[in-house]
Amino acid sequence: MSREKVYTAEEVFDICKEYMNDDHIRFVERAYALAKKAHKGQMRKSGEEYITHPVQVAAILAELHMDPATIATGFLHDVVEDTEYTHEDIERLFSAEVADLVEGVTKLGTFKFKSKQENQAENHRKMLLAMAQDVRVVLVKLADRLHNIRTIKYHRPEKQKEIARETLEIYAPLADRLGISRMKWELEDTSFRYLNSEKYYEIVRLMASRREDREKYINKVIEVIQTAIDELGIEADIYGRPKHIYSIYRKMVDKNKEFNEIYDLLGIRVLVHSIKDCYAVLGAIHTEWKPMPGRFKDYIAMPKVNMYQSLHTTVLGPNATPLEVQIRTYQMHEVAEYGVAAHWAYKEGKSADHQTDMSRQLSWFRDIIEFQKESDNAGEFMEAIKEDIFTDKVYVFTPNGEVMELPEGASTLDFAYHIHSEIGNKSTGARVNGRIVPLNYKLKTGDIVEIITSNASQGPSRDWLNFVNTSKARNKIRRFFKIQHRDENIEEGKTLIKHLLLDQGFKPKDILTDDNIQNAVESTSYKNQDDLFAAVGFGEAKPLTIINRLTADIRREREKEIEKAKIEEAVLEVEKKKQPEKVKIRHEDGIVVEGASNLLIRISKCCNPVPGDDIVGYITRGRGISIHRRNCPNVRQGTSNYNRLIEVEWENMNAPKNYMTDLEVTGYDRNGLLNDVLQVISSMTSSLKHIQAKVSQEHMAIINFTVAVSNTKELQELMKKINQIPDVYNVKRVVN
Repeated sequence: MSREKVYTAEEVFDICKEYMNDDHIRFVERAYALAKKAHKGQMRKSGEEYITHPVQVAAILAELHMDPATIATGFLHDVVEDTEYTHEDIERLFSAEVADLVEGVTKLGTFKFKSKQENQAENHRKMLLAMAQDVRVVLVKLADRLHNIRTIKYHRPEKQKEIARETLEIYAPLADRLGISRMKWELEDTSFRYLNSEKYYEIVRLMASRREDREKYINKVIEVIQTAIDELGIEADIYGRPKHIYSIYRKMVDKNKEFNEIYDLLGIRVLVHSIKDCYAVLGAIHTEWKPMPGRFKDYIAMPKVNMYQSLHTTVLGPNATPLEVQIRTYQMHEVAEYGVAAHWAYKEGKSADHQTDMSRQLSWFRDIIEFQKESDNAGEFMEAIKEDIFTDKVYVFTPNGEVMELPEGASTLDFAYHIHSEIGNKSTGARVNGRIVPLNYKLKTGDIVEIITSNASQGPSRDWLNFVNTSKARNKIRRFFKIQHRDENIEEGKTLIKHLLLDQGFKPKDILTDDNIQNAVESTSYKNQDDLFAAVGFGEAKPLTIINRLTADIRREREKEIEKAKIEEAVLEVEKKKQPEKVKIRHEDGIVVEGASNLLIRISKCCNPVPGDDIVGYITRGRGISIHRRNCPNVRQGTSNYNRLIEVEWENMNAPKNYMTDLEVTGYDRNGLLNDVLQVISSMTSSLKHIQAKVSQEHMAIINFTVAVSNTKELQELMKKINQIPDVYNVKRVVN
């Protein structure tokens, strides 16, 4: 997955020809042809034709050797969302399979949401539910996000951070959960660069400063391991494995360590042909160097849930320096790099049983469906997913030796509910490794867990909600109480609503009509009136929220009446006062001042407004009117007497006149950065009045300069061009 190369459609077809037959090649070529036609005339923020994006998405999927339907979806994934073509068109022109995959990737564009966050959560929910039906949906979505994060520099800084944060929270964990480490590392590192540029470049610089010493050390270690393996007669590939920037940062944060305290910046990876060879190589390495206690993990005997297999060991290598070694077969390495995609990789004649076997390995998908059933809204659903699926894991055993995966921090009660609701509800205790433990015991990897139940149990205690750590267990406990005390909850909910209505001055009988209650139900996720009142009585729904929905129409009418009265009062007040006629004055700088005459007018040098800025005038003693940007801090701090402010506006936004403005550029200090900035400035304007550059201790370059522009449009274009310079991460206007 080359992050630098931009593929052409023909190059994507060439990759497909390596493993597809002629009919399938023609199928993906038709998908490209339709995408090119549909996106004709559309452009990306980078200035490229929009079709470049679906071609790169298809290229990423082709590198994974995905099947023809998935490659076609890569070309078509934005067609339904961004063009006139519909789901039915895709099904008619290609297949129901491709249409469903495109639908799974398409964002929700036809629904109205209360907030941007709710919209985003609903899109994620839809994608994950589609993924639970067909994992290829999320593979296309990951390829889509991977190319978008590669071109993130073309967005404004706030949008960059928003995309990067979403990528770290949702997409990188998804790639990890599916075992696609190649995608995961790139998604994490690129996101980290835009979320914390200073720390990112600091780690880059520190790694570069010690690279030569580390490489000498690794070469020495490889030589020793190669000799030991040759004596065993085993064929192997051995190479150094660099740590990724974000993983180093996480280790520094999680373990509260400085960079120089992290020893495994480079590790060793050994690839062999068989599992038997893996253990033989492990024995040879442990014979050569002493293993560190507690640092050996056998993911071959006990694979991770994302199908990852490998032996991990940390030994005291040369000079008693800790050294991490990973040992795996070539097949295991392919799965480690490409995860679920390695299983979906297209081969003609692959049996359906293969896909069924893989689906069993991805049994955690079933949890997504269960979360959906138990969640009342998209936000709650996504929190459950993050908490239970995208967190660190512990791996424990049932008494029969079956491996169970749970989020880190899970208790024995979480384990009980993970197995089945009834086992959780009737739990009275547990045995861990043969010893009786309480239900709030925190599980550790390797524990053998047996749940003790009793048919005489009355069910969960509300106290259980205080120590379970998974959304699954919490939701099942809450569901138990909802069902057990449903009638009481309904009555309690009605009582709470009536009392609150009275407190707010409403008559309950006027508000609690069947039609009004039904309208409130339809504005929520509840199915009927009883569900709504039960949720209020149980404490799941806030009474005030329901009251607001029940009284929305009445409050709206009241607000209209209040607003009408305010307008009438304002009109009367204006009529009482005889306002002097306003006078407009045209100033040579292109500014119109209302209600002032015979005053000097000058452009303030503290914020240097230019045509297009929202401006305000400030009357100063003896110096006339100074013109500021409305958000200038000097205006906000100096205007305790607001009578000194005067409304002003630009007379001519496109007048051929230059206005000075101050800019600040921040970026990573590298050779040629200042020269690149100067070249962009000279190409955009001939008036550079001042420039100053300095470098911080973290090797961040800060360049301040003053240029002349005609208006904000020209200024924004200049800032955009500078922001596109490699290693520049922020351009902003400054106030002196």
